[in-house]
Amino acid sequence: MGLPHTAVVSNRKVTFGIIAGEASGDILGAGLIRSLRDRYPKARFVGIGGDEMIAEGFHSLVPMERLSVMGLVEVLGRIRELFSIRARLLSYFFATPPDVVIGIDSPDFTLAIERRCREAGIPSVHYVSPSVWAWRQKRIFKIAKSVDLMLTLLPFEAGFYEEHDVPVAFVGHPLADRIPVVPQTSKARQELGLDENVPLLAILPGSRAGEVERLGTLFLEAARWIQAKRPDVQLVIPCVNRDREKQVRELIEALEVKLQVTIVRGRSREVMAASDVVLLASGTATLEAMLLKKPMVVGYRLSNVSYALLSRLVKVPHVSLPNLLAKQPLVPELLQDDATPESLGAAVLERMEDQQERNRLIEAFTELHHTLKQDADKTAAQAISALIEKGVH
Repeated sequence: MGLPHTAVVSNRKVTFGIIAGEASGDILGAGLIRSLRDRYPKARFVGIGGDEMIAEGFHSLVPMERLSVMGLVEVLGRIRELFSIRARLLSYFFATPPDVVIGIDSPDFTLAIERRCREAGIPSVHYVSPSVWAWRQKRIFKIAKSVDLMLTLLPFEAGFYEEHDVPVAFVGHPLADRIPVVPQTSKARQELGLDENVPLLAILPGSRAGEVERLGTLFLEAARWIQAKRPDVQLVIPCVNRDREKQVRELIEALEVKLQVTIVRGRSREVMAASDVVLLASGTATLEAMLLKKPMVVGYRLSNVSYALLSRLVKVPHVSLPNLLAKQPLVPELLQDDATPESLGAAVLERMEDQQERNRLIEAFTELHHTLKQDADKTAAQAISALIEKGVH
């Protein structure tokens, strides 16, 4: 479980070197800075971060956008710049050593910096575990050489590091702190202008173009199968931005039989909160759906080559976070050839119509929510404070 919070305030002028490479890390970093400043009012925060961290008084040496690279081709095209940024950051940290360096997620970039800093005598922390417990488990040896402390969002991750004698603290998941324990379905429907008296299916085929291309038509055909059986079911698809909205609309237009769908730009959490059941790709969205206490059906497809390769590499029995957390199949996972319009549709209707199963899931999801609700910002700050106060090196 999370660390107990003790309100220790220090007048030390501590410097925290923090590196965040993407929007989710920027949000985590901002919350961490607030909690660290509660402990160290005279603290200084420097490194790489985005608007959220900068708003908390953080000094970013490089615009965070320069690190936000997606995809192998894009990374290869920017590799020289990324190496240059890393060298600049290390040069700064070596010249004016911070009391601790904290890499937030983005392990391909941050772990190498953490390792170099640690070798130079600067304590290093990594916040958000890579999925080392799931695949490429030998990365644990590189991580062990790179960090003095790993901060994990999920309890089973901490267990993996303990098994490999890597100092670790489970700090809980920030989403569990932000999402209410009791679901607010009616409020979400009112805010979105959706009918409160009809069953609602939220459809989330992913936030990236490739995912929507692979899963969009499959999920829409499953929705059509559902509407043929239950014409009263309302379909809502949240799209992360204008490009995904255009892509989804084109997929709907290409269907042979027209489908009545409400499309909402952004607001995926509110759409899930408003729903009775969620049909979604695996990923963080499954954790959000769990915290919102929603029955869900997980569907996913990869290319046959990618699936064959990953099937050999992945070392865990489930792909969705609710099942991994519960260590049992709470939600159906229909993968690859098992993911058909009929199988997905049938699984959705089963969860929409079985009130007893819905109640059982709400109970299980509520228990998991409490496990993850550890006041992550404060718990992470306390673990980092304990590290620098005892003087690791």
